[in-house]
Amino acid sequence: MTKIYPVIFTETKDKKDTVLVYIPDFNGMTEGYGIADAIQMAKDYIGNMTYDKQDSELPAATPIESVDISTSDFAKSGKSFVSLVDVDIDSFRRIEKSRNVRRNITLPEWLDDMATNAKINVSAVAQNALKETLGVAM
Repeated sequence: MTKIYPVIFTETKDKKDTVLVYIPDFNGMTEGYGIADAIQMAKDYIGNMTYDKQDSELPAATPIESVDISTSDFAKSGKSFVSLVDVDIDSFRRIEKSRNVRRNITLPEWLDDMATNAKINVSAVAQNALKETLGVAM
């Protein structure tokens, strides 16, 4: 599921290449170095704020035309503009939950011997098979 939220970006007067980021729907703040990094930081912030919430708990996005730049804590720090930022919440959740977990599987001994002799990583093969079976692309 992709969610789109308005974000206020402020190009600072004082710090070269620093872009301050205010996300009104989360009352959140971050910063980036250059606009591309600032957009990524906004995506990370939104992803971190939403990854453990149910879809029904996610805040509704404020219409972009309703966002008032002067409400940003950074309004007096430089030139500000509003843009929409999209976040693939499901993809972010998969990435954030990508730590490995131990799972035992049962194989016939002869198959395990063949895999060992061929230097095949059984865990990698199982992961790839599960991804293909579940239609997961990463």
